[in-house]
Amino acid sequence: MVENLIEIKNLVVEYNTNKGILGKKETIHAVNGVSLDIKRGEILAIAGESGCGKSTLARAIIKLEDAKSGEIDFEGKNILTMDKKELKNFRTKAQMIFQNPYASLNPKMKIIDTLREPLKINTSYTNDEIDKIIFEKAEKTGLTREALYKYPHEFSGGQRQRIAIARALVLNPEFILADEPVSALDVSIQAQIINLLKDLKESFNLTFLLITHDMSVIKYLADRVAIMYLGEIVEIGKTDEIFNTPKHPYTKALLSSVPQLTGKKEEIILQGDLPSPANLPQGCKFHTRCQYCMDICKSTPADNKKITDSHSVNCHLYDKISD
Repeated sequence: MVENLIEIKNLVVEYNTNKGILGKKETIHAVNGVSLDIKRGEILAIAGESGCGKSTLARAIIKLEDAKSGEIDFEGKNILTMDKKELKNFRTKAQMIFQNPYASLNPKMKIIDTLREPLKINTSYTNDEIDKIIFEKAEKTGLTREALYKYPHEFSGGQRQRIAIARALVLNPEFILADEPVSALDVSIQAQIINLLKDLKESFNLTFLLITHDMSVIKYLADRVAIMYLGEIVEIGKTDEIFNTPKHPYTKALLSSVPQLTGKKEEIILQGDLPSPANLPQGCKFHTRCQYCMDICKSTPADNKKITDSHSVNCHLYDKISD
């Protein structure tokens, strides 16, 4: 059995706001009881349209968002109950690559100082040892030594993302969370960064959580895929299972929008907009947009049903499958 690096159990993340009708308080149900395992050494992708809760889930996993309840176990320890010392140790093992590389870099700091900072804070290495690590990680990410003495504004978007990736690597993490790592880049540069992430995963035996709405990126990079809708995982499986034999109607709709070079595929157009996470539908959250909606879908959430040992779905269409 493959060891799980991260185990998420019944995670709930909610926000209280004053932006409701007439300024009334409302609760945003961003993540609703998610349970999920991330296996050591894999790339797990979480996919879904904007507003489904995938970025909130990611930020909660790395403790950038507070969870209302549940557990996030990293190597057997719940990060939600860690003390300051344990949390500092966790942050050396878990790093994040953000969507906008320029916003995540200090414009007043040279790149080498940006890369030095986490090592100075979290280690007792000498300056020479720190620079040796930086030069090694810079080379791995395609940055020259000369580039390290420049400022962020002197680089292109793709180069800035390489810098952000190098910064995530300097502490030799075990886990990297990549939140839409190529969506802010030109199409011509996206492939370079995608290939870089794949190479780094193999070189450093990293575990990745990839957050993206781009199913083409997922198909190339991910080992497994979790499909998220309104704060819930509705289907999960190996990448080839999700792409070749999708089960949930929402998964099928997402995949139908992926461009194909050959053959014709009818795109499934979902009815209506994504419901507000402040006013979630009863029963199956997807029933308001599902062409297969039955009466039970409107009142009762679907249980998780196994299609194979690695592939499961939450949908009443599969209620006859025995556990």
